[in-house]
Amino acid sequence: MPRERTQVSRRGFLRNAVKGSAAAAATACAAVAAPPEANAFQRPPKPLPSDAVGLLYDSTLCIGCKACVTACKEVNNMPPDIGPEQQAWNGVPGNPTWDSPVELSAKTLNVIKAYSHGTGEKKDSAENGHAFIKRQCLHCVDPSCVSVCPVSAMTKDAATGIVSHNPDACIGCRYCVLSCPFGVPKYDYNDAFGEIKKCQLCKQRLAKDELPGCADVCPTGATLFGRTEDLRKEAKRRTALKPGEVTHFPRGDINGKVGGARSGHDATVQVAYQPHIYGETELGGTQCLAVSAVPFDKLNLPTNVPDNGYPTLSEGIQHTLYAGMVGPAVVFAGLAYLAHRNTKDHTDE
Repeated sequence: MPRERTQVSRRGFLRNAVKGSAAAAATACAAVAAPPEANAFQRPPKPLPSDAVGLLYDSTLCIGCKACVTACKEVNNMPPDIGPEQQAWNGVPGNPTWDSPVELSAKTLNVIKAYSHGTGEKKDSAENGHAFIKRQCLHCVDPSCVSVCPVSAMTKDAATGIVSHNPDACIGCRYCVLSCPFGVPKYDYNDAFGEIKKCQLCKQRLAKDELPGCADVCPTGATLFGRTEDLRKEAKRRTALKPGEVTHFPRGDINGKVGGARSGHDATVQVAYQPHIYGETELGGTQCLAVSAVPFDKLNLPTNVPDNGYPTLSEGIQHTLYAGMVGPAVVFAGLAYLAHRNTKDHTDE
């Protein structure tokens, strides 16, 4: 009997190849769609280093003086940050009177922002009140920026847990900018040789036994430095306080070691703290924590986030698919099978 050869167009072959590839990737797609806590592909979260350091920000103690913003600029040699909308009132063009940042940028690593509602007359009140929040890098326990960086320009110190950026290794892909759920890393688009900028917890000062600039100058102790575990204990102590109680608020380093001992102050608790410590569980936890009397979602911090960092899922899927090159091998085998099936001779016996 004569042989009949099945003719397959290039379009048909590609269509079938896509179907085969889609089938091979179906498991990975299902893993992405499933909740992180219920996903079999998820890798274990990374632990907090035992000697991790960070900051505790107490919104109820902050008076909005922005001394921390000024100190951060000085110790990190950051230029003034004046937006276009501020030029009309901030001195003459090219010679501004004040540094007036309104958000984190490539020129501002730390900024104090304000919440206001209604009359705004009551401090630390969600209704007809106002409150402050400090925005900077939170130094995540399991940081997304480190996970996505293809050249290890973003790193997390194994001892201190500080998340740092190496501009000499950076290729400017800005994956870290897109991946950070807190919107922290910023790229300088106004510089032909623009770099990624973010808070590095003044690690150059810590190396000399000096406090980070923001904690060094804070007059009320609203920004407190120390071991993250010690700061968590202090945060839990404060959230348990009741209005009318008199308590002690330390300044500088909570243990009085880095930068020397600082005199704190005793004060009467004026408002009830929110029961939650921001950064204790969010996305695997952060080394910089915050307590407040106003709900954190009103302070423009992301609250609808999982307790595990996003890298636990993304890296888990990658490691599963590429373990022993099984994933690519399955896709290649599927494509090879389709090519063979669609080009072999069919004999009518």
